[in-house]
Amino acid sequence: MYHINSRAIALPKTNRRWLTVSVCIFLAAITGFVFGQTLRHDFINYDDPRYVYENPNITSGLSITGVVWAFTHIHSENWHPLTTISHMLDCQLYGLKAGGHHFSNVLLHTVAVLLLFAVLREMTDTLWRSAFVAAVFAIHPLHVESVAWVAERKDVLSAVFFMLTLGAYVRYVRAPSITRYLSVAALFALGLMSKPMLVTLPFVLLLLDYWPLNRGQPSEVKGQKSKISKTGSTITKLILEKIPLFALSAVSGTVTFLAQRQAIGWTEDLPMLLRINNAVVTCFAYIWQMLWPVKLAVFYPHPENRLPLWEIIFALAILIVVTAAGIVLRRKRPYLITGWLWYVGMLVPVIGVIQVGWQGRADRYTYLPQIGLYIMAAWGIADLSASWHRQRQILGVAAAILVGALTWRAWIQASFWHNNETLWIHTLAVTSDNDVAENGVGSILLGRGQVDEAISRFQKAVDLRPENAPAQGNLAKAFLQKGQVAEAMLHYRKLLEVQPDNVEARNILGTVLIQQGRVREAIDQWQEALAMQSENGNAKSNLAWVFATHPEESVRNGTRAVQLAEQALKLSRGKNPIIFRTLAAGYAESRRFSEAVDTAERGLKLATEQGDTALANEFQSYIHLYRAGKPFRDSSLTNGHASP
Repeated sequence: MYHINSRAIALPKTNRRWLTVSVCIFLAAITGFVFGQTLRHDFINYDDPRYVYENPNITSGLSITGVVWAFTHIHSENWHPLTTISHMLDCQLYGLKAGGHHFSNVLLHTVAVLLLFAVLREMTDTLWRSAFVAAVFAIHPLHVESVAWVAERKDVLSAVFFMLTLGAYVRYVRAPSITRYLSVAALFALGLMSKPMLVTLPFVLLLLDYWPLNRGQPSEVKGQKSKISKTGSTITKLILEKIPLFALSAVSGTVTFLAQRQAIGWTEDLPMLLRINNAVVTCFAYIWQMLWPVKLAVFYPHPENRLPLWEIIFALAILIVVTAAGIVLRRKRPYLITGWLWYVGMLVPVIGVIQVGWQGRADRYTYLPQIGLYIMAAWGIADLSASWHRQRQILGVAAAILVGALTWRAWIQASFWHNNETLWIHTLAVTSDNDVAENGVGSILLGRGQVDEAISRFQKAVDLRPENAPAQGNLAKAFLQKGQVAEAMLHYRKLLEVQPDNVEARNILGTVLIQQGRVREAIDQWQEALAMQSENGNAKSNLAWVFATHPEESVRNGTRAVQLAEQALKLSRGKNPIIFRTLAAGYAESRRFSEAVDTAERGLKLATEQGDTALANEFQSYIHLYRAGKPFRDSSLTNGHASP
């Protein structure tokens, strides 16, 4: 019998309902056990800053302006407005308390787990196999990265919409209607706006048409009845049915490619053959990590041309054998080809043929694809053990042991995400020549004031990979702290060679140039920054100060200074007293002294409220000067000690 014991034993509806509820409670419990610890974890200094706590558009909380920004701007080299909005909502609810942000990740993952169980049970009418797949999905150590990392909100949020889309599709298949199809499309669109990796979901739906929904399959498929005769027209109809969904995938894929052009960077220079070799080995590596989840890391360096030939051939052979077996056994064991192609197909966008970033692979990329492998294992083992005496008891004990072992390993893996130090020390322990981890440890040391040790780490990172822009930037900052300005400028320029559109680096380099008395070069850097990011408040404020206060008349431009400072003040929402200082200086340069006095007084009040005594004293002297009808001249702009 195809569904072992699932149809042979008819439980009363009440018992089945309570059994289902019990399974859901168990799934939520093991998920909470593994990931509840993250509610006490910190943010991580890898992507969390730009995704959350250093992004003013996010930290400002949820607002109509913020929602519009989320839909009209690229965030962290991606267009995923729903993910962005979810981070805004977290900041609205929890501020920058990391525990609240982690709670949202855990909650979304738990919802995805329960939905997976419900959808599989609905599609296959099997309780225990569906529960097993959902349990492994809930607590597999490979999934820790997606749940314990705040910046990976896009994984857990998109998973919820992925499962909802599958559920809506099952309802549509059972009773087709335009309304139900539109609900499938709408949920899919929401998933794409959470993470564009879902572009392969229409392909997954085609696989589900084959098994377990059995649309267009002959009655010979073991244990199933055909609902539609197997004809070429039926297969064509199923494909045409997905055209609107594939169109959504195409739009999302195009937007993602355009958004990530700058993220591709040096990896464009990787020969296609090296990318394909790594993709083949990675497909097998993920399977091995699923079976033996040890030495997991937040970052795996790309092997480039260092992969042994035997490893490539072995991995390719495994992939070919499994694919062939799935094709040969597709009649008797249709779940094999569905599960296998689910796994391989969903990996396509992230397998590295189009390389984005420096990683060779990433645990988070297995989050949804490996569900296909879990399905293969659950249904395959059930079929292979069909003739065993006491099969249910044996498989029950084995499943309990496996889930227990995975829970333990996942709990340990999640503990490494407690803070920056535990994460990067662990990463260095389980990988080699890891420039990203070296940079992470260096950042920790720099924060502690151990500048020399930090420089050593940063230098090792850039020696391993000169294209590591964060390490170049951090090395420059460290040299600045030591007063070694020439070395700092060298690394800022190297950073800009790798990332010419790095606005923050241009702002800092401009400030360093000002401190060296190289005002024209500083102005060029800030103007370049504004050309790339017209709403950059730092560049506007810095330029406005120079245009308002430079001792040389040929540099000053009062009108432009006022314009830039007013724009910067609006961007800061009137919360930065330094910008009031700049705007007041601009008004004074434009001979608008009454406005200069009023603005300086507002700045004085704000500086006093913020407890900045030094700046408040400066405002007192500015107010006295402007009341006397005199503009301010910053002599430090010509002697190389300015700090605009």
